[in-house]
Amino acid sequence: MAPGNMTQVTEFILIGVSERPELQVPLFLIFLVIYGLTTAGNLGIITLTSVDPRLQTPMYFFLRHLAVINFGNSTVIAPKMLSNFLANKKTISYYACATQLGGFLVFIVAEIFMLAVMAYDRYVAICNPLLYMVVVSRRVCLLLVSLTYFYGLFTAILVSSCVFSVSYCSSNVINHFYCDNVPLLALSCSDTYFPETVVFISAATNLFFSMTIVLLSYVNIVLSILRIRSSEGRKKAFSTCGSHMLAVTVFYGTLLFMYLQPRTNHSLDTDKLASVFYTLVIPMLNPVIYSLRNKDVKAASQSFIANPCGSCK
Repeated sequence: MAPGNMTQVTEFILIGVSERPELQVPLFLIFLVIYGLTTAGNLGIITLTSVDPRLQTPMYFFLRHLAVINFGNSTVIAPKMLSNFLANKKTISYYACATQLGGFLVFIVAEIFMLAVMAYDRYVAICNPLLYMVVVSRRVCLLLVSLTYFYGLFTAILVSSCVFSVSYCSSNVINHFYCDNVPLLALSCSDTYFPETVVFISAATNLFFSMTIVLLSYVNIVLSILRIRSSEGRKKAFSTCGSHMLAVTVFYGTLLFMYLQPRTNHSLDTDKLASVFYTLVIPMLNPVIYSLRNKDVKAASQSFIANPCGSCK
């Protein structure tokens, strides 16, 4: 295409989860329920861990921020996705698309490292219980959470700038339900080698370092638990980290499947399925995973339901 015939894209069209008209209303209802449960569950965790005196420990402080991240990640994606199910023209402006990508990156990177921080917290609690409140002090908790958010913001600015530094001047139809790196770069009419390299290195580096922290933490946790002589003690130790292990396995498994699959097998339709899982389904499941087997959270929930004002006091 000659440079004079290029027209800079001012808006994008999001294909969505499915192009079939008969599925739009059923899918809208399904994802509305998912987003409603995500909102209720994560706001519930945020409220309980903020007001209940039994949940004022580092573990629940990190869980509160994981809930904030899960709620933020879903809210960046779901409202626009839901409105597009019912819209005739599924468009998003150029700057709204850039904002959505940036917001998504802030929360997804923050979640990657928040799970690593929570793994470290469990390692200290099980392997060095006598020093737990010293090692994981309130100042350390605030520092770790702040670094997680700042690094997420830094990554979002870096990657979004690279993705939107290329030209979009031909097709504007994104084969996705939100503005993501890979489908956006697939539309560019200029060389995308540099932004694709930045996206890949950023994703691989973040996954490598966070998974290294998680794996090292859990190797030491398992070795420490195996040294416990009583079966009751081993069971109690496993119960304190079982929920987090399940959440980590589901989350990292989905990300590894999406971002590190061979280029020859890469499919945008497969990406959409994986994206539904980690942007909408996992944020809905996390409050359930962390609540069902947690006696403190269940007790706090019952107290709050029975006497909201008393719990706040």
